[in-house]
Amino acid sequence: MNIRERTHIIKQIAAELGFDFCGIAQAVKLDEDARRLEAWLNKGMHGNMHYMEKYFELRVDPTQLVPGAKSVITLLKNYYPEAKQNIEAPKISKYAYGNDYHEIIKEKLNLFFDKLNDTFGEIHGRGFVDSAPVLERTWAQKTGLGWIGKNGMLINKGSGSFFFIASLIIDWELEYDLPMAKDFCGSCTRCIDACPTEAILPEKVINGSKCISYFTIELKDLLIPDQMRPKFDNWMFGCDICQDVCPWNRFSKPTTDTAFKPIFEILNFSEKEWNDLSEESFRAIFKHSPIKRSKYKGIMRNLKFISS
Repeated sequence: MNIRERTHIIKQIAAELGFDFCGIAQAVKLDEDARRLEAWLNKGMHGNMHYMEKYFELRVDPTQLVPGAKSVITLLKNYYPEAKQNIEAPKISKYAYGNDYHEIIKEKLNLFFDKLNDTFGEIHGRGFVDSAPVLERTWAQKTGLGWIGKNGMLINKGSGSFFFIASLIIDWELEYDLPMAKDFCGSCTRCIDACPTEAILPEKVINGSKCISYFTIELKDLLIPDQMRPKFDNWMFGCDICQDVCPWNRFSKPTTDTAFKPIFEILNFSEKEWNDLSEESFRAIFKHSPIKRSKYKGIMRNLKFISS
């Protein structure tokens, strides 16, 4: 079997497993990204996300993650929900409406890797779903699946940006896709203009330490600065403002994957019901939800902050 046939079969398997897009790039060191990441870290834009300072070489060089790596396979999975939240409820980012994507995508990624081994014989590699030092959006752009928008999100021209990204680094050479040659954001600045905390800067730089998602999820065991109070617009977990205003997301279509079916309470809980929630009930209801990342204590802190 030649490289072209092998590549075609890999993409066919990805589609059969329910991934919306599959792109493949050569596993090379990301020198330009290394420079940008270093500058970003030096400016302290990662705030208290100290994990971003670790494993620098692993983030920019896939061969450090998988010795002998030849290819990086990038997979996109649509999560855009059809259902809407109660308009009076504390706001939750759409990616967290259903069960934890780490668990769902990881299971699909493991099955994907197993099928590749069954089809082609032994392949050495590792899969990643937003839980390891991999620059997923860069790899997605390198495979032509989209471009990095001014809001730092990967944007697909025909489907928008509401996607989870998974990566599989393997030691097999494949046929590589061409990178996205054009940035279709153009002169649009809607995401920059709409960000209430001014976290989106020119030149596609995101000050992570000013993002609402950072304050509501990453800033653990610390108080949210008072000056941010009038800027939160009732966001309790994450923030979708920069995606909601993006013109390209008019092409977003609701996911058909039942694994991402929204949790009833997330769509329907009122502010009072959230505030009356016991820790025991929180753990039971959100056992498989991304919301558990902030823990009960964090959610109660966020609620108090946006309601005071």
